[in-house]
Amino acid sequence: MADLRVALGTLALRNPVLAAAGTFGYGLEFARAVRLARLGALVTKTLTRHPRAGHPPPRLVETPSGMLNAVGLQNVGLEAFLRDKLPALRRHDVPVIASILSESPDELAEMAQALDRADGASAIELNLSCPNIHDRSGLRAQGSGQGPQPPAPSLQRVSMVAQDPEATFRMVQAACQRTRKPVLAKLSPDVTDLAPIAQAAERAGASALTVGNTFVGMSLDPATRRSRLGTLTGGLSGPAIRPLAVYRVWYTARSVGIPVIGVGGVVRASDALELLLAGAAAIGVGTAHFSDPRAALRVLEGIERYLDRHRIGSVRELRGAINETETAGG
Repeated sequence: MADLRVALGTLALRNPVLAAAGTFGYGLEFARAVRLARLGALVTKTLTRHPRAGHPPPRLVETPSGMLNAVGLQNVGLEAFLRDKLPALRRHDVPVIASILSESPDELAEMAQALDRADGASAIELNLSCPNIHDRSGLRAQGSGQGPQPPAPSLQRVSMVAQDPEATFRMVQAACQRTRKPVLAKLSPDVTDLAPIAQAAERAGASALTVGNTFVGMSLDPATRRSRLGTLTGGLSGPAIRPLAVYRVWYTARSVGIPVIGVGGVVRASDALELLLAGAAAIGVGTAHFSDPRAALRVLEGIERYLDRHRIGSVRELRGAINETETAGG
């Protein structure tokens, strides 16, 4: 059997397959169908300081080879997670990566400090890239001294921390200063150039980067002339975005010295292998869980078969092992 172990900074994992944030709940919901201990790690649903009700329905819309979602970060809040969810997760022998979000560096730092004290949280992922929080440009202007404040928030403007290197640096630094646990920065694929943002997260102390998240999209019903979602915009995920994700992982992995977790459209083992070859140290399975609760384990089993079939001793040998000198057609 091949060696499946990988490391994300100081976070050692049994294998490179993670259940990505947002589609696997808090993990407990899947425990009857999935042996959680088989996962490399479990990334929780994104947590905010206080509970959130999320957006009004409909929240999900099927699209060609993908899905739009506008859940709006519905969650129980950090306090309830630490009290009710995390103790139950500790019984499953799986590394738990807590995904957190705040629009304030100070609040994010306080959340990171609370998780630093929590038994059972192996690492912290900063969700800097959710497309369902509208207009965060006020954070980017804070303390910049570059003119007047931006316009008031509006549904039509979707802006994220991870679209701005300065804001990304401040948020990651704030969290890293308050925890000894590995901090992963989840970046947005919806940018012109990921390199300066990824490098800002690395300078601020991130142990690894998650690349990436959903792409902002819309779906309109001609019969009603309204959005098919309860909000105007949503996040596009699923196989439709996989080629975009593979490119962004390849580009980002060349731009930084810390590990990259590749996320985007992974349904089968071959999809995960693409991301590993592009430079990912680990991969996340997300939207596939909506149709198959065991999707992450099936991907893991496929990777194991691939390594054995090709007599590859360690999954780490695949990281960035793309042959760039030849095309598929020779």
